[in-house]
Amino acid sequence: MGNDKLQTDSILQFNTHLKQQEKSPATIEKYLRDVRKFFSFLKGRTIDKMLAIEYKESLRQEYAIVSANSMIASLNSFFRFLGLSECCIRQFKVQRQTYCSKEKELTKEEYVRLVKAAHAKGSERLSLLIETICGTGIRVSELQYITAEAVKCGKSTVNCKGKTRTVFIPVRLQKKLHRYAVKQKITEGALFITRTGNPLNRCNIWKEMKSLCELAGVASSKVFPHNLRHLFARVFYGIERDIVKLADILGHSSINTTRIYIVTTGEEHRRKIDAMHLIL
Repeated sequence: MGNDKLQTDSILQFNTHLKQQEKSPATIEKYLRDVRKFFSFLKGRTIDKMLAIEYKESLRQEYAIVSANSMIASLNSFFRFLGLSECCIRQFKVQRQTYCSKEKELTKEEYVRLVKAAHAKGSERLSLLIETICGTGIRVSELQYITAEAVKCGKSTVNCKGKTRTVFIPVRLQKKLHRYAVKQKITEGALFITRTGNPLNRCNIWKEMKSLCELAGVASSKVFPHNLRHLFARVFYGIERDIVKLADILGHSSINTTRIYIVTTGEEHRRKIDAMHLIL
C-alpha cells in the first residue's frame, strides 16, 4: 500500500474509526499526532515490518522509554486498523520504577508557591485552575466539566475515556469557584474559558503555568498540568493508603497506572531504607 495514499486518506479514516470507538478528543489527537510522526519518518517508503522496527529504534534514541511505548501503542492501533497486524511491533520492556526523579516531582510547597505567584500576577483564573486540578485530581482535559452547575451542587459528572465518574469539589474550592463565577457573570457552562467563551485548551494552560516558574521559584521541569494530578494522588495516598479507591477517584482502569502516580522521589526511598537500621 503506497505511502501517499495512506497519508491522504487513511489518517482521516482512522480519525473516524477512533471517534466511533468513542475515544476522547485528547486521545484521538495524540494517536493522530503519533501516526503523522511515523509518516514523516517513512519519507514516502512503503510500510513494512522492518521499517516499523527501524522506527522503533529511532524512538529509543529520541524519547524516554515510557513515551516511546506510548507512541508504539498508537502506531500498533493504526496498523491493526489498516489490516497490517503483521507490522505491529513490541513495546520496550520497562522495569517498574520504585522512585521518581527529584527534578520532576512537584512538592506541596512548590504548588503553594505557584498558586501565590498566579495571584501576584493578578490571574485569579489561573490560580483557581491550578487549585482545581490539584484539589480534585481531574485531568486537564476534564476541566470543561467544572461548570457553574457543578459548582452549585459541589460535584461534577465527568465523561472520559468511555467512563463516567463523579468528581467531588472540596467545600473551600466550591466557595472560591462560586465567587469567581459570580464575578465573571458565568451562570452556566464551563468556568475556565477564554475571552471568546471557549474552554481553555491544554496549550493555553501549559503556557500560562510555565509563565509562573520564575516568579514562583519552581523549576520549569516540574510545572505542567498533569503534575498537579500526580501531587493530588500522592497526598491522597499518603492519607488513605487505599490504592483501589485512588484508582476510582482518578478514573484509572488499572491499578498499575495508579502506581505510577504515587511513586515518590529517591530521597524518600533512601530515608526509608536508612530507617530499617540493618547496617551495623
